Amino acid sequence: MQVTVLGSGTCVPRLDRSACSILLHIGDRQLVFDSGPGTMRRLLEAGTDIFQIDYLFYSHFHPDHTAELVPLLFANKYPDATRRTKPLTIVGGPGLKEFISGLESVYGHWIQLAEGKVDLVELDGSRQPGLTEEGFTVAAAPMAHNPESVAFRIETPSGRSVVYSGDTDYTENLVNLAHKTGLLICESAVPDEEKIPGHLTPVLAGRMAAQAEVQRLMLTHFYPACDAIDIAAQCRRAYQGPLLIAEDLMTVVVD
Repeated sequence: MQVTVLGSGTCVPRLDRSACSILLHIGDRQLVFDSGPGTMRRLLEAGTDIFQIDYLFYSHFHPDHTAELVPLLFANKYPDATRRTKPLTIVGGPGLKEFISGLESVYGHWIQLAEGKVDLVELDGSRQPGLTEEGFTVAAAPMAHNPESVAFRIETPSGRSVVYSGDTDYTENLVNLAHKTGLLICESAVPDEEKIPGHLTPVLAGRMAAQAEVQRLMLTHFYPACDAIDIAAQCRRAYQGPLLIAEDLMTVVVD
């Protein structure tokens, strides 16, 4: 399992941080989690492209996490629709199909792929493996952000695992989902002293990582206010394990 950070920022435009997105390689499969602005360009910079993506996971439907879904689908059709040789599976929480239907009501056939080229999967967040594929399983759990918000745990038969939180406030659901995971990729949107509802700070992310006994913690999804503080120091008030501060195109092997 190899993780590449495609975007470590937010909706605020920046040259150094694209909006939230993660690329996960499992063998020859490529999974993308969220596709905020800048994702498709970062995929190219990471040495791949949208036609190689097998799975596209959405933690929730806010624009900074989904804005490049429409251009991604459009680009899979034009100018040469034959470039996608395998189906694209789009996975999300409750309401995913309604969300896609709403986009289609605006863009129509421009974002509708040919039959057999796209599958939609809604996970209810029951924590049971909601998706079982050759070489990995995916479980989801509800997060404290939006009604449809879910975090994902991807695990291989050998026990390697990655958890992607998406946006959330403090919740035991994330602690339970991330229990002893190899890598927790956790949002840490604002400094501790600027806490806002529905988002985590470094110390809260660290607290949940410690409670979950994760092997490694990666903080991501930084608003510009995080530039003025020592993110790691704030996290260290609650978590003493291996810590990564996400940067765009950072690569991490999970073993």
